[in-house]
Amino acid sequence: MSRNRSIMSENLKEEIAKELGVYDTVKNQGGWGNVSSKTCGNIVSKAIEIANRSVEK
Repeated sequence: MSRNRSIMSENLKEEIAKELGVYDTVKNQGGWGNVSSKTCGNIVSKAIEIANRSVEK
């Protein structure tokens, strides 16, 4: 069984990465493997914030 399942869409991850200023790292260095775990955590936190806002509406 593959553990590489993603709940968050690539589009959402890219949008948040752009907002946080790390999209160039993702694009230029070959993917998400070159993004720090702290930054990935920030991306997840931002995604949760967006989800909570959409539920409140």
